[in-house]
Amino acid sequence: MARYSGSVCRLCRRENLKLFLKGERCYTDKCAIERRNYPPGQHGQGRPKFSEYSVQLREKQKVKRMYGLLEKQFRRTFELAERVKGITGEALLVLLERRLDNVTYRLGFASSRADARMLVRHGHIVVNGKRVTIPSYFVRPGDVVTVKDQSRKLDRVVAALEGAQRRGVPEWVELDRESVSGKIKYLPARGDITAPINEKLIVELYSK
Repeated sequence: MARYSGSVCRLCRRENLKLFLKGERCYTDKCAIERRNYPPGQHGQGRPKFSEYSVQLREKQKVKRMYGLLEKQFRRTFELAERVKGITGEALLVLLERRLDNVTYRLGFASSRADARMLVRHGHIVVNGKRVTIPSYFVRPGDVVTVKDQSRKLDRVVAALEGAQRRGVPEWVELDRESVSGKIKYLPARGDITAPINEKLIVELYSK
């Protein structure tokens, strides 16, 4: 499977926003945004002019990189959102939030979505008592997501849970730190997604 293997800090600088792709490092003064708050490259400190298309493209790229998806995966999720009743842009964000790798990150079992994806792929995450190794698996209300018993003492899991106290847990999930598990109370609404995202621009881009 194809994946991005370059510097993720460049992605944050390109989007001029902390995408929290490197876990705890993003909360320190070592964060690339804190040190060099301008796009990478020799023209990064210039004053580019943005067209309507470029603004829409940048918004799509920002969300795609935030959730760690490649173009084909993101486009497939958008097509699913188009088939959902309601507002397409909001449905897209809800589908992205429902991904198992994102839920694993939101519950604090991983310090970043990339780390959460690795935990899922390697079989450390259990949903309703069954091991699920598909990061794009969509959770449902009432689902219980748990770190496998043998994996709860992993250094990366312990460290992530400690860091999650600063990050907080969304209202639509319920975390049980004792059992290292979480329950999906309800599907997130647009108001539960606090990241600075303008989903209308993404819909406009794909509607061209």
